[in-house]
Amino acid sequence: MPHATQHADAAADPVTAELDSALRGGPFHVALRAAIAARGLPLQRVQHHLSRYGVKVGVTSLSYWQQGARRPQRPESLRAVRALEEILRLPDESLIRLLAEADDAHGGQGGPGGAAGARSAGRSYRSILRATGVLEQLLGELECPSDGGLHTLGHHERVRIGARRELLGRESQHIVRAHRDGVDRFVAVHHGDPGCAPDRMTVHALENCRAGRVRRHHGTGVLVAELLFDTRLRAGDTFLFRYGVEDGTGGACAEYVRGFGAAGGQYALQIRFDELAVPVRCHRFTQHSAAAPRGGHQDLPLSGRHRSVHLVEPRVRSGMVGIGWDWE
Repeated sequence: MPHATQHADAAADPVTAELDSALRGGPFHVALRAAIAARGLPLQRVQHHLSRYGVKVGVTSLSYWQQGARRPQRPESLRAVRALEEILRLPDESLIRLLAEADDAHGGQGGPGGAAGARSAGRSYRSILRATGVLEQLLGELECPSDGGLHTLGHHERVRIGARRELLGRESQHIVRAHRDGVDRFVAVHHGDPGCAPDRMTVHALENCRAGRVRRHHGTGVLVAELLFDTRLRAGDTFLFRYGVEDGTGGACAEYVRGFGAAGGQYALQIRFDELAVPVRCHRFTQHSAAAPRGGHQDLPLSGRHRSVHLVEPRVRSGMVGIGWDWE
């Protein structure tokens, strides 16, 4: 028996070593192929496991991914990669990290089978992490505390998509309640799509506020702006204000996501599309964090007359909620 066990371990060592090496250095398709081989799963079984996670991926797509003929790029495909890390018992973010490195190496234009303009404009996990670090830096420059002293009772957001499929701009109306004395401002954050130019973005104070300091970071497309109130709120006071951000500088947009640090009030998101750029389908999704798989998928009807789609969250929870769409 000891001899037989030793023989089995010796046979497994080269497979394990290949997987460890691929997870460290990539590329993604080699690591995926090694992980599937190490677990001894046929692609049909991998597909079955993915379906249990609520992710639909064809066997042909899985085969292309592990051959390097195509690379996961759409939001649904990235959800599949995160699920694969659990199914194949891999370290968290191991496959996502390799995809992020491949995105960086290809300058964000996509790898094999990923023509620019035809793929989703979603950001890589690495870019999200970098933007988070930049945001903390910009908020520090504005001397903005982690707790701004406001609870959101209601937030209605309107987003406009232009004829080039770009994010033209957005408008936000907030209803807030102060939970401490002396609150006199709100700090708005806008994260443009890949290829955007923050120096060409503008912030407009539309109601009950005025624009203050603005900070931009060109590498990540993050813009942070102060919106100053005309009064100092006391604890318990409610306040309503409205502002907008004009963008229109990025590439094709395929989703809009809003993050919430804590539970709050109602959130409504409306996306309106130009008549020359109407998607074929739209869906709602939720996500606990940038690293977590997406869930809560629900098809959303597109209004033919107004070319718009919307969602309403009666009470938001910590995490993210958004609307995604397919152009073709």
